[in-house]
Amino acid sequence: MPSIFSKIIAGEIPCHKVAENETCFAFMDISPLAVGHVLVVPKTEVDKYFDLSDSELSEINLFARKIAVAIEKVIPCKRVGVAVIGLEVPHAHIHLIPLNSVADINFERKKLSLTGEKLAEVAELISGAMG
Repeated sequence: MPSIFSKIIAGEIPCHKVAENETCFAFMDISPLAVGHVLVVPKTEVDKYFDLSDSELSEINLFARKIAVAIEKVIPCKRVGVAVIGLEVPHAHIHLIPLNSVADINFERKKLSLTGEKLAEVAELISGAMG
């Protein structure tokens, strides 16, 4: 059965897409830790991040870097944190989270509740900053 991320990539479930290339897809987290929290996933459905091939690991990280640079351009933050947790969805993914303190990347704290309009606005800002 396809993961929820595979369904998002296929367009079966709507999302606020930030970027896409041949091998990777990035979209706004709907339960973000911070405004600008983006999920980056490979289009290939692989459960565990480190089960990705060497080339897939390289591709997803290079893709994520472009998004992180764009996030820093449009979201006030000291840096963009990177987390690979993988417990929520059985599909390898990277969390890119704008950080001003280490507490901003604490997955045990309450998530933000942003409107679809706000998520769409932030997705467009990040996407536009990618050039």
